[in-house]
Amino acid sequence: MRTETLSKVKKIVIKVGTNVLTDKNGFLDKEIIGSIARQLIELRSKGYYVVLVSSGAIGAGLGVLGIKARPKNLPKLQAAAAVGQCKLISIYDDFFTKHKFNAAQLLLTREDFEDRRRYLNASNTINALMKLNTIPIINENDTISVDEIAFSDNDILSSLVTNLVHAELFIILSSVDGLYSNITPSGKCSGLVSCVKGITSDITKLACDIKTSGGVGGMQSKLDAAMTATKAGEAVIIANGKKDNVLVRIMNGEDIGTFFSPVNTDNRKMTCRRRWIRFSVKPTGKLFVDKGAEDALIKNGKSLLASGIVDIEGDFKNGDVISVIGKNKHLEVGRGLTNYSSEEINKVKGLKTSEIRKILGHRTYEEVIHRDNLVIDN
Repeated sequence: MRTETLSKVKKIVIKVGTNVLTDKNGFLDKEIIGSIARQLIELRSKGYYVVLVSSGAIGAGLGVLGIKARPKNLPKLQAAAAVGQCKLISIYDDFFTKHKFNAAQLLLTREDFEDRRRYLNASNTINALMKLNTIPIINENDTISVDEIAFSDNDILSSLVTNLVHAELFIILSSVDGLYSNITPSGKCSGLVSCVKGITSDITKLACDIKTSGGVGGMQSKLDAAMTATKAGEAVIIANGKKDNVLVRIMNGEDIGTFFSPVNTDNRKMTCRRRWIRFSVKPTGKLFVDKGAEDALIKNGKSLLASGIVDIEGDFKNGDVISVIGKNKHLEVGRGLTNYSSEEINKVKGLKTSEIRKILGHRTYEEVIHRDNLVIDN
């Protein structure tokens, strides 16, 4: 499956973590960065379009500023990111220009993915850059994005970029070899898993969440990112970024790291718009539906009507992305764009479509969420 999938790859998003790029003292490892840059250029020479999502700005800044441990103080983290980002991009660009390529820097926040117009602008820009002698280098805008510094990692950002550019392959370069099947009580991992077909609860239990001082993400973060990309129909590989020539060897078909196969077939890949609805926007509310509505949505591909809604949570307006929750009130059926506000839905939930006009004084839409604006979970 790995060989067949990789044979169809044209675009690759590569995420490289802080602990791959920095040495034990927190300084950027120019030898490693040079190796990654050389591999990216080699992949481009072979006809692949590549996008790099590079961590390391904070780690680089800490090294330059002589700060030995990652601060807990947010302004200091942001200051380190501001200093380190300049250092990081300049090193990449120095390597690229020697081979007549340019580095293009894009700093993104979650809001860039949630706003539809900014999302499309980012997609158009990255795709244009890939067609030039340019390698886009993307990072979270750490200097203004509080959430990434406090809670997350570039793994999720990279999965969103994978969806943004419709890359067929998402490679996560980490400080570990991949996903392991055995975890000792002390936290040591063994038994590298070569292939994963569907990220089930059994797979998530294998997340060996070992973190080193420089990074903020663990294996669970990587599995979450892999789930986002594979559900949209793309493949994912988690591999050790410090292995010699790892990217080129992966694309040459070597069995390196852990391969996560796409959930969807080529004929069922999500469109750009559906990816945006399902993965890029945080839902602002929830609609709880009865069993009949749940079956109609999942099994028959129907729209969500007011009659199937039994409860509501959140304060939202029409046009917002909403989670649809099944009968057990735990399982998310899917996400979609609502045609009505939370206030309006509260008044018409459980009612027939023909009764909406009488209650609201208008019936702009027959459906609360039209099936074209609804993405059902696989």
